[in-house]
Amino acid sequence: MANIEIKEVIGKRMLKEFIEFGNELYKGNDNYVYPLLFDEMNTFNPQKNPAYDYCKTILFLAYKEGKIVGRICGLINDAYNKKMNIKHLRFNHYDVIDDIEVSKALFNAIAKWGKSYGMEDFDGPITFTDLDKQGMLMEGFEYPGMFITNYNYPYYVDHMQKLGFSKDVDWVEYKVDLPTKIDERIEKVASMLTNRYGFKLLKFKKFKDFEPYLYKAFDVYNEAFAPLHGVVEVTKKQIDALVNTFLKLINFDYVCVVLNNKDEVIGLSILAPSMNKAVNKAKGKLFPLGWYYILRNIKHFDVLDMYFVAIKPEYQSYGINSLMMLDATKMAIRDGVRYAETGPELEDNLKIQSQWKNFDAKIIRKRRCWIRKIEEL
Repeated sequence: MANIEIKEVIGKRMLKEFIEFGNELYKGNDNYVYPLLFDEMNTFNPQKNPAYDYCKTILFLAYKEGKIVGRICGLINDAYNKKMNIKHLRFNHYDVIDDIEVSKALFNAIAKWGKSYGMEDFDGPITFTDLDKQGMLMEGFEYPGMFITNYNYPYYVDHMQKLGFSKDVDWVEYKVDLPTKIDERIEKVASMLTNRYGFKLLKFKKFKDFEPYLYKAFDVYNEAFAPLHGVVEVTKKQIDALVNTFLKLINFDYVCVVLNNKDEVIGLSILAPSMNKAVNKAKGKLFPLGWYYILRNIKHFDVLDMYFVAIKPEYQSYGINSLMMLDATKMAIRDGVRYAETGPELEDNLKIQSQWKNFDAKIIRKRRCWIRKIEEL
């Protein structure tokens, strides 16, 4: 067996190799979705990613016979560890050829680093925040991935089991077939909410219209998602970074907020045209034609990605999601959208999953966060 060499990623050239290894590993796999190269580079740039205010990382590449055969990022989220009183070493960007020895070498490398900071458990794949990609695909390998999630080969699961990892939490993802006409039951519920409680749904034509509600809307996001696995509060600096990299580019027909009768923001919904085809055509690069594909995609699409629906906790029993889903469905019918796919939803988050009961929906993917004591593998 050839020797496995592990090298820490240092400098932009190695970071680019680290990022593009995934593209090489999945070349020819139609279900893989390219990440945007500039976004991945910024993710690991402390000057660009505000999460480094409370996180630290280390990146490794694995080599055999001079060729890259694996990668991994070790991450310590001090804010979440403090919140939960734990000592977890997160891992992410774990990609590897089907060689268990390479996986062992990669995990041993981040284990040594994590132990130097007093960490006690591996946890992952999970990244900086809940807005980032997380979870290892367990089921649904036959479906195309999403721009907002990871894809991996089935043998990854075998590697994790052989290395002694066990389930921490699972997420599920739904395919939601959208109707060709509005369900009268949803319209009645929406009308009742408006008339009885004075809730108002606000729509926006562009980011400038949404901007006055931006921080209050993400306050709702922080409150709604606070109890969920791996979540820490999204800071103002992170919201500003999200604006610069994403929010100014999306189709605001699929963004809305809900106000109560005091004009306070109590709900936020963000859906977006699926980016899969656009970023794959561009192979994850904005130049020379990436921008064209992405901007065209905003107006020409037939699949929606459901990024998230957030409702202020004290209003979650009111059915406010019906207001937001009714509006999204109307827009989807107008645009000829065939179906939508959800981002990962914790398998025991029955509140969020209940909103699909009035739709033709099915689980198409399941993904897992693994956990294990940090010991030499």
